[in-house]
This record gives sequence, structure tokens and C-alpha cells, in this order.
Amino acid sequence: MEIEEYLHKMRDDWDERARRNARHFIVNGRSDWTEEDFYASGDQTVAQEILTDMTNICQGRDPRQMRVLELGCGAGRVTRALAKVFGEVHGVDVSPEMVRLAWSAVAGLPNAFIHQTDGATLTVLGDQRFDFAYSCCVFHHISSYDIIESYVREVGRRLPPQALFKFEVQGCTSVATNLGDTWLGVPFSLERAEQMAQECGFELRYHVGAGQECFWLWYFKR
Repeated sequence: MEIEEYLHKMRDDWDERARRNARHFIVNGRSDWTEEDFYASGDQTVAQEILTDMTNICQGRDPRQMRVLELGCGAGRVTRALAKVFGEVHGVDVSPEMVRLAWSAVAGLPNAFIHQTDGATLTVLGDQRFDFAYSCCVFHHISSYDIIESYVREVGRRLPPQALFKFEVQGCTSVATNLGDTWLGVPFSLERAEQMAQECGFELRYHVGAGQECFWLWYFKR
């Protein structure tokens, strides 16, 4: 499968998942999410992954003065939670259906914005710059190293030196996947994660979960 064909498949598959049960496919521990519980889970994610890491994220800056990028925002579960902490939040997603749901999620939040991407670049954002970038539950669904690395480079172009891009990848190196799968992503070893950081202009300073499904990486822009 060619990359362009895969990008269309990724968009179409996530559109279908959004129509079937967006909340389940975003947080697939349950299928009967209420709106209140779904959004509360976004607050919990931010409490666990963001508020505990503000030293690395803010580096002395006031979070209310920071512009933040969320890559793969889905239905806006985490986007609306981020908007309670930071001054301006931009969420991007490949699926038009997810983008529609995300706009609904952030309705009434004047500092939150949603954009549809092409699945591999951030050209939709123009020349906007960001102070911090974040992504959860996204890359471990992408079965192409090229696409993941394209996104990482795109994020790097929009961050100043020393800014953080915190994200997770698939860390189970025993997993085999083929280009075309939009649920099971390509596996990253620690060596591969370090190589990607170097090639995309980052320093991999911390990591948690090597060998596990959720392999968290702290990339600091060089």
C-alpha cells in the first residue's frame, strides 16, 4: 500500500469508528461512556500526564501564556481539559468526523481550536508556533514509521529550542504490523526512539514504558 492510499484509509477508518462509537475507540476500556464521564477522563489524563510534569512542560513560563499543540485530538476529550490549563490550545486530527465532535467538545472555550490535517503534515497550521506539544493514544495506531517521523519533524519545526514534545508510541517490539493497519501501530525499541529523536532535531531526555504498549517519550527540541 502506498503512503497516500494509507492516509486516505486512516481518515476513512477513523471516520467510521467515530460514527460507530467515538468514545469507545478513543478510550477503549469501555463502550458505554456518558458525556460527563468521557470528559472527566480527559481531566484525569491531564492530571496524570500534564499537571505532574509542569516543570518540563513550562520551564518557568506561566501556562496561561503558552500556546499548546495536541496531535491527534480525536473527539476533544483531552483538548478541552488542556484548555483549562493553558492559554491557547490547538488540536489536530485526520478524521473529519472526529474534528466535528472535537469542535462540539470545545464549544464555549474561546482559547481552543480544532483543525483537520492530511494525516502526515501540519500544513493546515500555517506558520503558527507552539510552546509545548502533546500526543496520547495516537502514534501506537499508525503502522508507518515514515508518517510518524513526518509528524515529529513537523512538530519540531514549530517548537523553539528546548521546548518539549511529549508523546507515546507502541513499545511492544514483539508486535508485527503491516502498512495499512490503522489500529495496531509500528513498534518502537528504545534505539529506534533515540534514532528518530536525533534525525528529527530532538533530544530524547526521558522515557517510560519501553517494551510496553504505551511507551512514553520526552523529546526536547535541540
